[in-house]
Amino acid sequence: MIRLILAQGMLGLNNGVFYAMLSLGLAVIFGLLNVVNFAHGALYMTGAFLALILYSYLGPWLGLEWLQIGFWPSLILVPLLIAGFGMLIERFMLRWLYKFDPIYSLLLTFGVTLVLQGVFINFFNASGTPYPAMPESLKGVVDLGFMKFPKYRLFVIIFSMAVCGVVWYIIERTRIGAQLRAGTENPELVKAFGINVPLMVMLTFGFGTGLAGLAGVLAAPIYSVSPLMGANLIIVIFAVVVIGGMGSIMGAVVTGFALGLVEGVTKVFYAPAANTMIFLLMVIVLLVRPSGLFGRQS
Repeated sequence: MIRLILAQGMLGLNNGVFYAMLSLGLAVIFGLLNVVNFAHGALYMTGAFLALILYSYLGPWLGLEWLQIGFWPSLILVPLLIAGFGMLIERFMLRWLYKFDPIYSLLLTFGVTLVLQGVFINFFNASGTPYPAMPESLKGVVDLGFMKFPKYRLFVIIFSMAVCGVVWYIIERTRIGAQLRAGTENPELVKAFGINVPLMVMLTFGFGTGLAGLAGVLAAPIYSVSPLMGANLIIVIFAVVVIGGMGSIMGAVVTGFALGLVEGVTKVFYAPAANTMIFLLMVIVLLVRPSGLFGRQS
């Protein structure tokens, strides 16, 4: 039984890394900009599709059959592309809505989600397409003692933990992070020190969306790349953010990993309850601590 619990815990942790990465991006955007980005799941999906396009489709489209951009270059290039797209959304769409109720930003990003899903459903198989560029160095399994675990999935867990730790450190412990927090809490004062607050806001939104793109690249070799892969995940991610505390960087990371473990272990005892356990925990947390586990009490 112990071996089974440990094995399911590792599989749950593999899901938890995506919960943590995506909720981290949401927490960065909401915590620093007070924007509920409903398009986050669609940008995660777009990141996975861009990795697929760079490897399988870009060469034939350009008439260069030899051109294949593999996993490692995509791990750098795709987040930058998604971050750039996110900055365009902030600059030309969201910026005009900051003076209105946040519901308008939510509706706008929901519209962006529908557009992106429609585009990829139109050009790709709605049921999903496998990503064929698994790195050779990450193929095979690792013997953990209680189970044989795929090398790639272990890499994703370690890499995602490192990314989450770096992002937390930058925002909470560096001068840049302090400027970001100050610029969103008191923009007029920060402007007086000569800091370009609108540019800082745009870069912050791009950074948050870039995290979604990075998660998409990491997910592509594990899950089938589908236009609905983000829609199937975004509600869970919002639940993770609510449990951790809206806008809490530490809350998003810790809760994402923890709920992945809880989901995995729940499958050992009663598998049908695994998909609803996160929402049950969300209800309990909201009843006991409405600000979330790591959120600030108002």
